Amino acid sequence: MGVPKRRVSHARQGERRAHLALTTPQLEDCPHCHATKRSHHACPTCGWYGGREAVRIRAQRPAESGRS
Repeated sequence: MGVPKRRVSHARQGERRAHLALTTPQLEDCPHCHATKRSHHACPTCGWYGGREAVRIRAQRPAESGRS
């Protein structure tokens, strides 16, 4: 089983992790409904992508108030 021969320094550890930073998602406005959507993704509000309806979005039913 492999065991580290030497301790990894803070600098070398940081160099290894340099590419692990998270980036914010690229957002843009939907040209069809003007809602905010991720770039290169279908709009979650209306389902349009590339000038056509790519995904059918079902209408949400109203939530029931309490159980009986």
